[in-house]
Amino acid sequence: MDPTDLQSTIRTGLLSFPVTPFDDDDNFNPRAFRQHLEWLSGYPIAGLIVAGGTGEMFSLTPAEIVETVRAARQADPDRPVIAGCGYGTRMACDLAGAIEAAGGDGILLLPHYLTEAPLDGIADRIRAVCRSTNMAVIVYNRGQARVTTDMLERLCAECPNLIGFKDGTGDIDMVRRVTLRVGDRLSYIGGMPTHELFAQAYRGAGMPTYSSAVFNFVPETAVEFHRAFSTGDDATCERLLTEFYYPFSAIRDRKAGYAVSAIKAGVRLRGIPAGRMRAPLVDLTGEEEEMLRDLIGNRK
Repeated sequence: MDPTDLQSTIRTGLLSFPVTPFDDDDNFNPRAFRQHLEWLSGYPIAGLIVAGGTGEMFSLTPAEIVETVRAARQADPDRPVIAGCGYGTRMACDLAGAIEAAGGDGILLLPHYLTEAPLDGIADRIRAVCRSTNMAVIVYNRGQARVTTDMLERLCAECPNLIGFKDGTGDIDMVRRVTLRVGDRLSYIGGMPTHELFAQAYRGAGMPTYSSAVFNFVPETAVEFHRAFSTGDDATCERLLTEFYYPFSAIRDRKAGYAVSAIKAGVRLRGIPAGRMRAPLVDLTGEEEEMLRDLIGNRK
């Protein structure tokens, strides 16, 4: 898909952030991945972001990331496939090329991890990755790779295939400055963990959509919330926050990393063999899984 077309497609639609299933030997399980995506394919979404944060990109090899792109393309050929891309600059450029060759439509450029970096170095990395591929590039503003409004504006002028800005910082002031200054040049995506908790505040800052992790296991609820969010039905949003999202966040907040672990547990509870977490993340306890099972049961 042409970067401009992808930008238009994802501008307001709900984005799916699928988990990456592993088998009993801790290898990527493409059959379970396709089964999961085929189940979700009946719901209205704007695209897939595979091997992202919820997809444990940080625990995948580059080859596994490329495998998720191929499997997603097979399972849901009609939707755009965006893949997580990251690590150091050379690695990210090489990975972007491999994702493009595997049939990807775009990349979500995640932070470089660990080391702090100056703003001009972060800009150099984004610029290099954009120039390494013909695909669309979405910058994920989070962790050690935070951008500024001035930097983003310059990069937009230099990189035609830079089409999106995803924020996971929670800095509403910065988000609003970006959306006001950069305007329609970019598509804007909310990227906080369990973003539905923040969606209404981000909407006020000019961010009209987001990626949903809970779509992995309660797609009915995720779609209902997004529909209400998109139409300004705040009463429905608040009801769903009370009935599902706040109880879910209480489970999620019990241990670091559960923002991902709880999603994979939910997928298993819906009958998809998603496998276990890779270290450094850990699985929910049996008691916590039962809490999640009860919460899911109330939504079905």
